[in-house]
Amino acid sequence: MKASEHLVKIVAVAALIAAGYYVSAKNGSVTPTVSSTPLADGRGGGAANESGALTPVVTARARRGDIGVYITALGSVTPIYTVTVKSRVDGQLMAVHYKEGEVVEEGAPLIDIDSRPYQAQLEQYQGQLRRDQALLENAKVDLARYATLIKTNAVAAQQYATQQATVAQDEGQVETDKGLIHAAELNITYCHITAPITGVIGLRLLDPGNFVQASSGTALLVITQTQPISIMFPIAEDQLPAVRTQVKAGRILQVEGWDREQQHKLATGTLATFDNQIDQTTGTVRLRANFPNQDNALFPNQFVNVRLALQKKHGVVLIPTASVQHNATSSYVFVVNADSTVSVRNIEAGTTDGEDTEVVSGLAAGDQVVVTGAATLAEGTKVAVTQ
Repeated sequence: MKASEHLVKIVAVAALIAAGYYVSAKNGSVTPTVSSTPLADGRGGGAANESGALTPVVTARARRGDIGVYITALGSVTPIYTVTVKSRVDGQLMAVHYKEGEVVEEGAPLIDIDSRPYQAQLEQYQGQLRRDQALLENAKVDLARYATLIKTNAVAAQQYATQQATVAQDEGQVETDKGLIHAAELNITYCHITAPITGVIGLRLLDPGNFVQASSGTALLVITQTQPISIMFPIAEDQLPAVRTQVKAGRILQVEGWDREQQHKLATGTLATFDNQIDQTTGTVRLRANFPNQDNALFPNQFVNVRLALQKKHGVVLIPTASVQHNATSSYVFVVNADSTVSVRNIEAGTTDGEDTEVVSGLAAGDQVVVTGAATLAEGTKVAVTQ
């Protein structure tokens, strides 16, 4: 009896479900499901592909123009002259005549050291000189008298010779005194330090009132020349022959300094020289380029990206660098045909300079290539072109 009741319940539930589906279908709430099978080339099938929608792309035409061949490197801004000023005499630092970070001209007063001890020493040597000069004049008078008397044998030859030696000795003493005077005058000059070059002064390293010594080697200040200034940068040893060939031909090579992001050109200069040996640990050789730096865009010890202009190619076929595609074996572009379809064209790319790339072979001037939108293209795809 229980089994019969259970069977009746199952039949009743099934009837209710069937009735509910019938009502839903009659009211239009059931939507049939249609499967979509992908095409063999991986694109989804259906009406969207059969409607003939065009793929939007941005294109540019290949043109003839000039492009530069550059050697790029990471360089460091290096002052042509850097002077560390030290004291050449002992004494108390009396005065400082400069401000930190200012530009000073060559010969401008910088520091005064107490010169009074050297002034006193100078006066002492000057007095000693006058005394020795008087002794020399007296010895010369005696020598002249002995020269007259020796003709009549009134004095001995030995006495005359001794007087000659006395005159020579006094002359030597006078010369010694003059040397001591010059040394004292030089020390007084060293007490008044002036700028040896035109440049920018760094932070003050010693304050007035301190006692400085020549033997200690303590730096008083540092001056760096910033106008002009140079950049030191390395290039690979296999690039050196091309640079030397241009230099030997008498060509002045242009060098550009760019910021770290290579978005802004900081300065333009010329190649000055290169090192006389290759660094065997890195296989590079260092080059120096000089820059006027009138706007102080380059700062000592700053890292910059360097571009050395090796040569200029004229009348070559150029296309936007963004249009060049790459695979494992070659470079290629999508060329737009007259019927608005695209074709894959293998090319041989040459020099690249920023937004332009040289095409050695595979394209002609006037060919229209896809710059933007190439990711969804294939051979024969129809496109809607925006120049």
